[in-house]
Amino acid sequence: MQTRYVQLKTALIIFPAVFLSTQLAGQDQTNTKTISYQALTKQIVNTALGDGKAYEMLVDLTKLGPRLSGSPQAAAAVELTRQMMEQLGFDNVRLQPIIVPHWVRGPIEEAAIINSPTFGMTPLTVCALGGSTATPEIGVVGEVVEVKSFEELRGLGKKAEGKIVFFNRAMDPTLLDTFSAYGGAVNQRGGGAVEAAKAGGIAALVRSMTTRLDDVPHTGGVRYEDGAPKIPAAAISTIDANMLSRLIAQDKRVVVRLKLTCQTLPDAPSANVMGEIIGSEKPDEIIVICGHLDSWDKGTGAHDDGAGCMQAIEAVRLLKACGLKPMRTIRAVMFMNEENGLRGGEEYAREAAEKKIKHTAAMESDRGGFAPRGFTVQADSVIVSRISKWAQLLAPTGVEYIKPGGGGADIWPLSRQGVPAIGLVPEAHRYFDYHHSDNDTIDKVNERELELGAAAMAIMAYLISEEF
Repeated sequence: MQTRYVQLKTALIIFPAVFLSTQLAGQDQTNTKTISYQALTKQIVNTALGDGKAYEMLVDLTKLGPRLSGSPQAAAAVELTRQMMEQLGFDNVRLQPIIVPHWVRGPIEEAAIINSPTFGMTPLTVCALGGSTATPEIGVVGEVVEVKSFEELRGLGKKAEGKIVFFNRAMDPTLLDTFSAYGGAVNQRGGGAVEAAKAGGIAALVRSMTTRLDDVPHTGGVRYEDGAPKIPAAAISTIDANMLSRLIAQDKRVVVRLKLTCQTLPDAPSANVMGEIIGSEKPDEIIVICGHLDSWDKGTGAHDDGAGCMQAIEAVRLLKACGLKPMRTIRAVMFMNEENGLRGGEEYAREAAEKKIKHTAAMESDRGGFAPRGFTVQADSVIVSRISKWAQLLAPTGVEYIKPGGGGADIWPLSRQGVPAIGLVPEAHRYFDYHHSDNDTIDKVNERELELGAAAMAIMAYLISEEF
């Protein structure tokens, strides 16, 4: 009995020692990997800030002008980004053909108050919403009725018939997250024309989706429904929206003339553009990093989303410049037609499903080229937890958090197939100053902020490649 006790006691002493030794070895290995990744992060950030190419490439892209799908500028952007990837030595540079909508703004966008006893005839600064129908050649003329919500409009009953419906719900300035403020107001832009038509309205005027008070209208897509009349829809600048609201309150009856010459042309051929760095061990497992190549036809789409496209290309370039050979294939994709159809994202996901292509993750930059602040991850809680632990490694780029959230519109079709979707989240206070407007030009982009976002994407893509 005593001998068995001594043997058992000895075993209990030896087992913890062996376990502890193994545990310490595991800790050493983890610490070594962490130190290695920290060195890698520093190398990528230093390369981005010291010899970055994202801004330089964005300058070239924005020189083409706005890139609405179906336009000559969009076609030129497809060819330009294909050449960029080839010149940078990417693997498998190719086009993925798609057919896209082709809407054109037209030369005339006019609106004016024509009966105000306070100001007389007063021009208003407007622009057609994307996809809007044109007015008759002489325009539409009608009394304006102001509402803040669809519910308020429906409550008017027959009082909206024959009227121009003015949707004047501002983005909530008290919300720290401007994208939440945008989400709380944007339904009136997308669905306002349909709701106005159902109420008997003859046109829709929508307050621009921006927190900024200026005289620049912001466009964006409008939707129509079968069974409801298609009435013209335009955005009005925030300064003129405030003025129009005051006049309606003072004068009660305000009449506006609106004239738009936009039109929808037949669908046109276009393409997604892609190139990659082939994985060294698992080349058939794909990590997508992307932006959308099209932009609205106001400004030159510098922030939305030229910045995201050039960050995706730059992220792959940075990995190559640093001599890194990721385990999995990292693919940069320039999606076409995010703004008014999402056909690029849908076609990419359709082909991936058809050919049974395995995607490990997809990451998008589509919130502007401002300083990176974090990443959002759309995946199960286990994956979110794994990725969130990398925040400290990304801190040198300015990233402060990794948390649950959406990935991006273009990769949403992939996420429906179960692919983890990740979104780069930059500082957002200025984004809607420029979004979908003539303000969205290259001079609004800070070179260092743009490059840091590209570095963050490169680091995130590499970590996914090695750790998943």
